[in-house]
Amino acid sequence: MFPRLALCSRLPSRSWQSTVRGYSQTKFPHSHGRALVHRSEFRQARRIVVKLGSAVVTRGDEGGLALGRLASIVEQVAVLQNQGREMMIVTSGAVAFGKQRLRHEILLSQSVRQALHTGHNQLKEMAIPVLEARACAAAGQSGLMALYEAMFTQYSTCTAQILVTNLDFHDEQKRRNLSSTLHELLRMNIVPIINTNDAVIPPPVPNSDLQGVNVISIKDNDSLAARLAVEMKADLLIALSDVEGLYDSPPGTDNAKLIDIFYPGDQQSITYGSKSRVGMGGMEAKVKAALWALQGGTSVVIANGTHPKVTGHVITDIVDGKKVGTFFSEVKPAGPTVEQQAEMARSGGRVLASLLPEERGEIIFRLAELLTEKKEDILSANKRDMDLARASGSLSLQLLNRLSLSTSKLNSLAIGLRQIAVSSRDSVGRVLRRTRVANNLELEQVTVPIGVLLVIFESRPDCLPQVSALAIASGNALLLKGGKEAAHTNKILHQLTQEALSIHGIQDAIQLVSTREDVEDLCRLNKLIDLIIPRGSSELVRNIQHAAKGIPVLGHSEGICHVYIDSEASIDKAIDIIKDSKCDYPSACNAMETLLIHRDLLRTPTFDQIIDMLRAEEVKIHAGPKFASYLTFSPSEVKSLRTEYGDLECCIEVVDSMQDALDHIHKYGSSHTDVIVTENEETAEQFLQQLDSACVFWNASTRFADGYRFGLGAEVGISTARIHARGPVGLEGLLTTKWVLRGEGHTVADFSEQGSMKYLHENIPVSQRILS
Repeated sequence: MFPRLALCSRLPSRSWQSTVRGYSQTKFPHSHGRALVHRSEFRQARRIVVKLGSAVVTRGDEGGLALGRLASIVEQVAVLQNQGREMMIVTSGAVAFGKQRLRHEILLSQSVRQALHTGHNQLKEMAIPVLEARACAAAGQSGLMALYEAMFTQYSTCTAQILVTNLDFHDEQKRRNLSSTLHELLRMNIVPIINTNDAVIPPPVPNSDLQGVNVISIKDNDSLAARLAVEMKADLLIALSDVEGLYDSPPGTDNAKLIDIFYPGDQQSITYGSKSRVGMGGMEAKVKAALWALQGGTSVVIANGTHPKVTGHVITDIVDGKKVGTFFSEVKPAGPTVEQQAEMARSGGRVLASLLPEERGEIIFRLAELLTEKKEDILSANKRDMDLARASGSLSLQLLNRLSLSTSKLNSLAIGLRQIAVSSRDSVGRVLRRTRVANNLELEQVTVPIGVLLVIFESRPDCLPQVSALAIASGNALLLKGGKEAAHTNKILHQLTQEALSIHGIQDAIQLVSTREDVEDLCRLNKLIDLIIPRGSSELVRNIQHAAKGIPVLGHSEGICHVYIDSEASIDKAIDIIKDSKCDYPSACNAMETLLIHRDLLRTPTFDQIIDMLRAEEVKIHAGPKFASYLTFSPSEVKSLRTEYGDLECCIEVVDSMQDALDHIHKYGSSHTDVIVTENEETAEQFLQQLDSACVFWNASTRFADGYRFGLGAEVGISTARIHARGPVGLEGLLTTKWVLRGEGHTVADFSEQGSMKYLHENIPVSQRILS
């Protein structure tokens, strides 16, 4: 140990290395004194202890160390260390590694003796004696440390070994020495690797427990990690084992649920399972150690360090604030967790779906009335959000426009909601198809709600009542996650929604997620959420599509909309359509981003008038490659023909024909909304039939691609998917179907070759009956 320390002591100090790497101590400002209260604060953790349990360090067959798993863990620790954090490792594995080495030596020794005795190399079955744990630890510790050192060296990270026993903590002088050594190692940017000295440590005392803040029995590495974390004033302790975290009942049993956050006092609600396959401590020991560390001011997360799909990033995910494992926290949130909100929404949604269509319509009509009655309160809350947004300077002008509400916007909202209320009378339970399968055996296909919807939206508080009304009309439960920039407006609009739902006592059916949950964490609730609908920027939509874990996402990642001006276009129509498509609301997803012009229109009065109009509207023009080739002095050439500007900018490109325009849109478009302007009906019909986009228009602005303008009352978004709903998604897009079969004791055997019945499959006229 001392030669190794001497070598490491020649390394530059942390302050010098931090400067060279571009990091500084102020990057992680958390000062130890209180435990962190939310996962997002882990990003500020400066001093971190990582505890590796025996099940993490060793292979499943207990035949040695899990080298691949250890390599990925070492990489994560090194990455965090090189960010300027202070990392410490508490590791198991010496006994397992020593057992592997001793077994090998015994087998080798026995084989040599047997070969000498028999005169040939034929091996017989040999018995291996029971190996004593302390001897295994003595044989394995040096090899374990050498392995760690070799792995960390690959990342230019220095390590040091420290072996401890209970006495090193209970003897005051030894305790001070240990603390001083660890602080010096951390100061020199060295990763201490700590283990109990299992070669000399006595067997654990039965029923010995953690006893208060100042006394802890180092009977296993869970206890050691907790004591060390508190002693060193660590911000975070990450305890990796072979389970996902703490469950409310033994993992693998029916209805066992992973506990996201565990609070002191919750121990009575937990039923512990058996211990790990290896190691000294079970989950109960881990919980007691975690609570002891929490009491001492160190935050704790227990997570799985053996899962092959997550091991390579489990530590960095935890430090990044992602919802991994069980987080031990002292502070209970004032309201329900998002998981509880989803459960409440599902329960309330089932009651909502069972209401009569007239009752759901009544709720929506009441919400429309409240938007008018409470207009002043809504606008006052919106003004607070607008003032805060302007003061922060964090929102662009386009996002500020989306955030802003007005009397006219609220009136339009109310009109749209009333349209939805009328539509709701023919939604859930509508019979789509009826078939007589056989005599007295009838089949129906009926519309039913999807289940629990998660709608994530940015800046646009008017989205909340629109989506709520569509969810109510379709009988779906709803989780809403709005941007913090609209927090005050969203809060009052949600309160009004709940007031409307209270008519039938189902306020829980629509929940506003106001906790600090990351979007990525919400997207992992695949057992609680049935469909995610993002409303916002293309970046938001792409992030959600990437983060969704087993949950369908309905939406579009980009709105690259085209307007094609044909050689037979009306100049007046063309100018009006281009102006409206680009300039009416340039940040909308249905705004024109690329203008395609037929080659024959170049250097004509039509082309000149289009350019003059765009310049008068202060639209910045980018030239496509073909357009640029026609010009002596061209605008800036476009970097990409797949650009969504979201502002007073657009690309102009030249095409040789209508077919050339189709090819261009299919190659560079996003299948959102595309337009042809022409007086030739045959050309227009070919464009409408051949173009594969969610919305295709003839002689009309792209801005018509909207649920309200289509008569849907409102939309939850625009989908460019090719299955389920497409285009503006209204009430119909939030329904799915189920099959209802009514028989009189029929069995499939009745229809076999020897059976007495035959299939008829006769279509029956669909009645107007609604299933309740």
